[in-house]
Amino acid sequence: MSQLEKVAIQNFRCVGGAHYVQVGLSYQVFGRPIHTAPVILVNHALTGNSDLNSKSKGWCKDLVGPDKLLDTDRYTVIAFNIPGNGYDGYLIKNYKDFEIRDIARLFILGLKHLGIHKLHAILGGSLGGAIAWEMVIEEPKLSTYLIPLASDWKSTDWMIGHCHIQENILLNSSQPIQDARKMAMLFYRTSQAFNQRFNRKSTRKADTFDVISWLDAHGEKLNKRFKLHAYLLMNHLLKNHDITKGRGSFEDCIQNLETKIVQVGISSDIFFTPNENIKTDKLLKKNGVDSKYFEVSSEDGHDAFLIEYKQITNYLKQIFKNNEKQSTKFNRKLSFRSKLTV
Repeated sequence: MSQLEKVAIQNFRCVGGAHYVQVGLSYQVFGRPIHTAPVILVNHALTGNSDLNSKSKGWCKDLVGPDKLLDTDRYTVIAFNIPGNGYDGYLIKNYKDFEIRDIARLFILGLKHLGIHKLHAILGGSLGGAIAWEMVIEEPKLSTYLIPLASDWKSTDWMIGHCHIQENILLNSSQPIQDARKMAMLFYRTSQAFNQRFNRKSTRKADTFDVISWLDAHGEKLNKRFKLHAYLLMNHLLKNHDITKGRGSFEDCIQNLETKIVQVGISSDIFFTPNENIKTDKLLKKNGVDSKYFEVSSEDGHDAFLIEYKQITNYLKQIFKNNEKQSTKFNRKLSFRSKLTV
């Protein structure tokens, strides 16, 4: 397993004005050493972390590794932990201090610290995709490709409503993580997937439906590895996502974009709905941005971005197969002028 590395971001001021003398940022590097190959940044989702491909817990192990979509024999693959997710022991109690734009800026500072100024691709699922959107708007020359999986450039009213209820549960329940997680799973999957999987069976206990046992198990599992402050922060980030905030219209935000956008939606996603991706694709093309949209066919809902890796690989393989070989100078050459300082 790749070793967890840490860097301290000094004197960081959040978009909302909060000032932090230091913010802890941790990361893991997979594959080729930094400065010897093109770099791919993978951003994790709400309950994820920087462990991409460990055998037992790597959430992205079907996509990251030798001869896989993100081939670690050909690429340097990096994953940061969202500061405050608790994976490295670092928590943020004042969760409303931060927005997704702050996380994007911290990730950019982390890349700068590593001497990386150009990425082949930023790939992120759900919350990770939202952070990726903010990163390329903040630095339009940062990445050749932006690949949001089951994600969007803004929180819809549907998303805001979901996150509002999640926050209420987290602040008021006697078992907040368990209850919030169980409620969330109803949005991450679909009624069709539930009916097909459980079929109203009660095999574990005579008086308990299998679906209830399954939801309870998910709640307990997350409670064992996730902290309340981490959940509150991640939920808050999702609730307040909007690349246009303080920047004008969507068209204003993308006018200087030098990134190819490849969105991957999920046909049955009721969380980040695919119709929003389709509208975004049309807007991007109308404004001259190189844009593609692919849709994964699945009944598993939002979580299909973690399940349907074969379809995802099929859609994206040309992006990672046909890259030109890059020299050692690839990441050392300053390819964009960052307004941020380490």
